[in-house]
Amino acid sequence: MAQFFSKRHLKIAEQIIIVIFFAVLIPMTVSGVIISNINQQSNRAQLRSAAVMIANIVSEEVDVFVHSTDNELTQIITTLEYYKSREQEQKYLDEIRENLHFYTELAVINKSELEKYKAYRIQDDYAVFDRKMKDGRYLVAVMDMNNLKTNLFKTLTDDKRQIYVVVEDDLVASSNYTQDGYEKSIEELPDKLENNVATIYGDTKNQPLVYLKKTDPDVLIIVNTTEAVTRHAIDYNRNKIVLSILITILTVFFVVGLYTYYLYINIRQLFKAIIAISKGNYERRIRLLTNIFTPFELIFLGNEFNRMVNQIHKSYIQLKKKNKELKQVNEFRSNMIDTVSHEFRTPLTSILGYTSRLLRQDITIDEETRQKSLKIIKKQSERLKRMIEDLLVIPDIEGARLNVNIVPVPVNTVIENSIMLVRNETNKEIVNNIENCNIEILADTDRIEQVFVNLIENAIKYSKDESQITLDYEIANDQLVISVKNDYDIIPREKLKTLFDKFTRVDDTTTRTTRGTGLGLFIVKGLVEAMNGKIRLYSNEECGFCVKVFMPIADFS
Repeated sequence: MAQFFSKRHLKIAEQIIIVIFFAVLIPMTVSGVIISNINQQSNRAQLRSAAVMIANIVSEEVDVFVHSTDNELTQIITTLEYYKSREQEQKYLDEIRENLHFYTELAVINKSELEKYKAYRIQDDYAVFDRKMKDGRYLVAVMDMNNLKTNLFKTLTDDKRQIYVVVEDDLVASSNYTQDGYEKSIEELPDKLENNVATIYGDTKNQPLVYLKKTDPDVLIIVNTTEAVTRHAIDYNRNKIVLSILITILTVFFVVGLYTYYLYINIRQLFKAIIAISKGNYERRIRLLTNIFTPFELIFLGNEFNRMVNQIHKSYIQLKKKNKELKQVNEFRSNMIDTVSHEFRTPLTSILGYTSRLLRQDITIDEETRQKSLKIIKKQSERLKRMIEDLLVIPDIEGARLNVNIVPVPVNTVIENSIMLVRNETNKEIVNNIENCNIEILADTDRIEQVFVNLIENAIKYSKDESQITLDYEIANDQLVISVKNDYDIIPREKLKTLFDKFTRVDDTTTRTTRGTGLGLFIVKGLVEAMNGKIRLYSNEECGFCVKVFMPIADFS
């Protein structure tokens, strides 16, 4: 049966039958069984077992009290044997009586004096215990019975049953005592009592009496279940019956209502999806509330509908992704063409012009002019090389395949070489506060120069007229922080976060007057992180625009 249900969802007709079965028949049947069982057995069994249990608990407490008393007296006798005089014995007994206040008297007497102590009666709240010593004398202990009463019922303070402890026909201890209850319990005792077994007696069926006749010591324990206790138990069980009926009724309403609710919600979902498809919304999904109340037909229909929509949506997503990739390729190609056509044209024009000048035979070129032309050709060639390296490093950065040779590099040398390699056509002032810094950083020499050439050129290109570029450093933990600052308007935080993306530039009047691909900071970030460094961008009133590069220090101590 379970295997049949686990393999498929049930049809509507099958589910209705099962719902009626589980929601009506089973709860009503179970409730009837519970009501019948509670009425016939629960009260009587609970009351009888509780009375027997209480009798046994009191019996155990009596045993504990007697045994502890015997042990104490045996220990006292053993200690007394070590004393040589009566004065020492009495002093020791006085000390014990001061520490154990439930002993009203402790004495060592002769046999002839024993009868005097027997005059103490139990009903006077005193009990006499005597033990014979090796020399023929007796140790006598007179005990306050209030101590026994306290110990016997300490675990039964909340129980309302009447409990009586009888020794030699005298009542020595009781709990919830009433004169009528005690007399009734004694009158109904059978003539012959069984020893050491908790036995139920009495004629009232729902008010059981229990006696326990102990032989060692000779004690009779009686537990009387009063009418109040019985009435409380009956009311409690009656409440259980009412609660069971209420639960049954609520279960019927809940299960049927829940089934109807889920069925309505799911059918409504089907109607909405069909209407949406009829209006041309092909991305609509059917979201069924799938559980045990969902019919097989609805689940099958919903799954087939969603499978069809998924195929359409998947094709749409793939087409959209391809269009996006194509747009990015077109943008990249456009930027690449722009870079090659403009950025490469300037150094190539300079190289071509000065090379043609040096090759002319119709003019005489002095040595100073020749050297100056060659330096310009060299500088423009290096610039062209750097731009080519920037373009070639992009695939390695994107594919995390960038190879670096990490060695200790003097940071002042790196900055000086970078400044020499940058193009500063506007002759903006570069303030180098790192020239006297002798700290070495762990980096790839060529790559770290490529980083700062890009940063310094960006700072020159995107700074305000007649402003200066500042290079500074500081030490933070085991890293050297190199900052490149330039005077620039504050860039919003949201825009600042995107500057490391490819082809991203700040769109304002400054950037619109300069040429660039928007690849500089993307390349710089990839190079710095490949050398185990970090790079951060800041823009505020204090620094304008600032780039901080965090590089590990070599042999930092």
